[in-house]
Amino acid sequence: MTTANQKAIENGNTVLGIEFGSTRIKAVLLNGDNNQIIASGSHSWENSYEDGIWTYSLDDIWTGLQASYKDLAQNVEAEYGVKIKNIASIGFSAMMHGYMPFDKEGELLVPFRTWRNNITEEASRKLTEEFNHPIPQRWSIAHLYHAILNKEEHISEIDFLTTLEGFIHWKLSGEKVIGIGEASGMFPVDVKTNSYNRKMLDKFSDLISDYNLPWEINEILPKPLLAGEEAGKLTAAGAKMLDPTGTLEAGSLICPPEGDAETGMVATNSVAPRTGNVSAGTSVFAMVVLEDELSKPHPELDLVMTPTGKLVAMAHSNNCSSNLDKWINIFQEAVESLGFEVDKNTLYETLYNKALEGDKDCGGLLAYGYLSGEHITGFEEGRPLLTMEADSNFNLANFMRVNLQSALGAMKMGMDILLKEENVKLDKMLGHGGLFKTEGVAQKFMAAAVNAPVSVMETAGEGGAWGIALLASYHLNKEEGQSLEEFLNQNIFTDQNEKVIKPDPDDVKGFEEFMQRYKAGLPIERAAVENLD
Repeated sequence: MTTANQKAIENGNTVLGIEFGSTRIKAVLLNGDNNQIIASGSHSWENSYEDGIWTYSLDDIWTGLQASYKDLAQNVEAEYGVKIKNIASIGFSAMMHGYMPFDKEGELLVPFRTWRNNITEEASRKLTEEFNHPIPQRWSIAHLYHAILNKEEHISEIDFLTTLEGFIHWKLSGEKVIGIGEASGMFPVDVKTNSYNRKMLDKFSDLISDYNLPWEINEILPKPLLAGEEAGKLTAAGAKMLDPTGTLEAGSLICPPEGDAETGMVATNSVAPRTGNVSAGTSVFAMVVLEDELSKPHPELDLVMTPTGKLVAMAHSNNCSSNLDKWINIFQEAVESLGFEVDKNTLYETLYNKALEGDKDCGGLLAYGYLSGEHITGFEEGRPLLTMEADSNFNLANFMRVNLQSALGAMKMGMDILLKEENVKLDKMLGHGGLFKTEGVAQKFMAAAVNAPVSVMETAGEGGAWGIALLASYHLNKEEGQSLEEFLNQNIFTDQNEKVIKPDPDDVKGFEEFMQRYKAGLPIERAAVENLD
């Protein structure tokens, strides 16, 4: 008996979303009729640290894309007995921002500089002052200005500047475009015109006029597009790059490519004012859709956009779970050294739940999980650190609790500015990402950090690949005049199981006490960075 999913695959009525995360490239295939997940595929990868730069090679990018799609295609054929030949709509997403400059021949001029690099402090500061608008270090324009200030050889050869998902979209469709959410993290976007801010473009041109570069900034940036706008189709060459077997045919619609921040908003239905979402994995970032503009720029906060051009404030921390994962590996090694075997998921669940038994203020312990630099607290480099006083209550519960709460520490500093200084209203946060996999633990700490209810949806576990697939579905299936918010509420999030945790007043108080210690201890972390080189 032929199933509805088999028919959708055979008829090419499917939607594909692929997202390049920090450690995994994930592909999700939806049924174009009902937006239900048909199958998924993935490929694990890791960044490398080369010559002081966090990067992924072009070979890793293309190999990873093809491996993720191949895994998806094989899973589809194994379950449904059908090969994927046509796809109605495709979307690509990736880690936000970063720096990928290309010459006129389409060749990458320097290795891809990812969001993780905190090397652009001077450029970031100067642009923030000049624009009177926060320009974080990971933004593409900060990287470009950094390269100009350092008089790097490649700057005169730049013909096109984009981000990772913009690069993939360009190579598979031929179109030099970008979703407006990601565009707003390349260069500030005017909320009234949905294009790059003209005054800031002119100011940047004035700033670099003495360098006599053969290009204008507006000429080398990708064109910003709103969700649902035409962004090109999969070319024959692009189909072969995605599926080297030649089975996949050209012609698929491709929606505007977006960053993982924007796909996280979509995956959690957090695209309307007073809604927010927090993504917690290798990095952690909390986003709140604003009702009004902020009173002034804050270096700790990014101003970006939803895929439909609504203003969003983001508190982004470069470091979250990576150092914590290393501690979990140590515990696994200890258990195995004693001659026992333990399932990794069981180990995570056991140790995370142990944190709930800890003192509300972590028993006087202090930790910084800074594997890389941290812009919110002003670190170009990081050094993971655990310290305490002689009378601190050092036990397993507090050890786990301090590492979980410190994973949210830098982000909370940004959120405190947003919620306490700017008095932004937040009805609830939607959580997603690896830190939330153990039910109720990180969710409870996050609720204490933002002093607001935190929800986790069952579907949010699918993450950004699902989010960009939904944007591709909106691109394909939207009705005349139907907004993205209406599409999500009417077509997707009609019967969601949400698990909500409200902030516990004692947890909130304990987290605030811990944060006093976290802020006071920053000079210790700085000394570790400076003295351990």
